[in-house]
Amino acid sequence: MTIFESCSVDYDADDVTSLLKCIADKNDVARADLQSGLDTFYLLWAGALVYFMQTGFAMLCAGSIRSKNVSNVILWNLLDSAGGGLAFFVCGYAFAYGGDDGDGGKTFLGTKNFFLMDEDEGSYQDFFFQFAFACAVSSIVAGTIAERTQMKAYLMYSTFLVGFVYPVAAHAYWSPNGFLSAGAKDQLFGAGVIDLAGSGPVHMTGGVTALIAAIILGPRRGRFYDAQTGQPLEEAYNFPPHSVALQFLGTFCLWFGWYGFNPGSTLGIGTESLGDVASLVAVNTTLAACAGAISAMFTSTFLDKMKTGIATYDVTYTMNGCLTGLVAITAGCATVSPWAAVVIGIFSGWFYLLGSYLLVKFRIDDAVDAIPVHMVGGAWGVIATGLFSSATRLKLAFDQDEHIGWFYEFNRGSGNFTMLGAQLVGVAFIIIWISVTMIPFFMFLRVMGWFRIDQLEEEVGMDLSIHKGQAYSINTPDQDKVDELNKSKSNSNYKLRGTNDNNDIQNVEEGKEVSPPDQSRHSAISIGSREA
Repeated sequence: MTIFESCSVDYDADDVTSLLKCIADKNDVARADLQSGLDTFYLLWAGALVYFMQTGFAMLCAGSIRSKNVSNVILWNLLDSAGGGLAFFVCGYAFAYGGDDGDGGKTFLGTKNFFLMDEDEGSYQDFFFQFAFACAVSSIVAGTIAERTQMKAYLMYSTFLVGFVYPVAAHAYWSPNGFLSAGAKDQLFGAGVIDLAGSGPVHMTGGVTALIAAIILGPRRGRFYDAQTGQPLEEAYNFPPHSVALQFLGTFCLWFGWYGFNPGSTLGIGTESLGDVASLVAVNTTLAACAGAISAMFTSTFLDKMKTGIATYDVTYTMNGCLTGLVAITAGCATVSPWAAVVIGIFSGWFYLLGSYLLVKFRIDDAVDAIPVHMVGGAWGVIATGLFSSATRLKLAFDQDEHIGWFYEFNRGSGNFTMLGAQLVGVAFIIIWISVTMIPFFMFLRVMGWFRIDQLEEEVGMDLSIHKGQAYSINTPDQDKVDELNKSKSNSNYKLRGTNDNNDIQNVEEGKEVSPPDQSRHSAISIGSREA
């Protein structure tokens, strides 16, 4: 039945005024229903893209480490979703957003909606979208502490981070009752912290947690200290990634998922203004990623050329520069112009390289360079938002333009530091909050002997130690049978690959010397050159 037919039942055709009012009212209701349905679908679609980033984290981590630990890190990423999802359901979502009240005062965390008991039937899409974000926080840390962390330690850390630590950060930034929130009634410094999609509460939270864990856990055996004597190495040993192809796949899965992470954070698409904001967000996300990749690659090439006289193009630096650009633009993607997104991306590549260098200098072992990507990139993103946010874009995205990016303030002739000051407070809060909670937590795990695996387990690999077998099953025939077959073909120039090839691969992964290859043998496997 059409709206006209429905109204005609209630009103006579002669009562034109009432009939037209009925048609207008029901049309408004229908339009609101359509917009609500569109927004719900948009948030579910964006949440699915964000959740797909778990595939990216898993592939990037798996490719960056040695093959003897792949099953372990893959399981960790699965448990980030399974265990983390339950923790977020039980209490995480409630701590982050439970009892939000725009007219209420400041609160440290939410106090309602545990187990989704108070969730409105029409807002389950909000939980799904935020669940995907929470899983991403936990996965950031997995690669940093890979190859040496006990299973129970990872389970406890993941549950604690997703169920309590991250929700408090999310509440502070995004709840209308959060003390940093730009959507609060009484904003910090009258501006609040501008962070659309989580450079601070998501990426910095994961990055700072990764730094604390890496310091307390210690490096992998043989990374900075001799595995036998314990003496410091003159030069850090780079464990080569077992699959650059998986690293590449993971990077592109993450980039693809970021189109849900950032544009989806508009939380709707049903109006022209929301569509305009989401479109800008997608463009800025793209440009920052591109600029970060190019910046990191050519800068590292230039530095290598200056140091060795040979120009090299590092794949891992390029991929991580791209990811750092994505992390950095996440905060200001709705409030900066496209040219500023490029500038943010360029600096992201440089900050990533600096952060990666400092990790090695201070002998902090990060198997995937998650710390410079997420902690350094996240901090830069929050600060850059306070530098480059324009009045027009702030008004459209956050409905405020009294305090704008510091560089734009000079055009007003004021040099107003308010917005940039609020952004710096946001960065400081993440560092302090994560330090206060995670340092005692990881120290407790260490004291209890629950943090690091046994030395022998680390040498053998966690796949064999605790997962009943290696991730890759390369079945080879008995060497005696191969030799017998080669002997039978002695009149031919052809020779089969023997099982010793696999031993050579294992030796390379463990940093041992291998004998020069037989030129008559044809290898079908290549080994990566450096770690992520």
